[in-house]
Amino acid sequence: MKKINPNKLYLSKWTSATPKNKEKHFIVTQLLRNEENEVVDITLEAIHSKKEYQLPWQTLREDHWLQGWK
Repeated sequence: MKKINPNKLYLSKWTSATPKNKEKHFIVTQLLRNEENEVVDITLEAIHSKKEYQLPWQTLREDHWLQGWK
């Protein structure tokens, strides 16, 4: 499993290993925190379509996400 510091995800770049709708490259545009100031969710923006997706930051540890733009 990949080691990721959730506090350093802002503006990080990610590549989907299984692109859908020509959306392959993404950037983290927002960190959503709880009452204890812990990151719980992120907002990923697709570079090509500008669509935004909100998901738990732990999803980036899975095998279908690659860090950086490949």
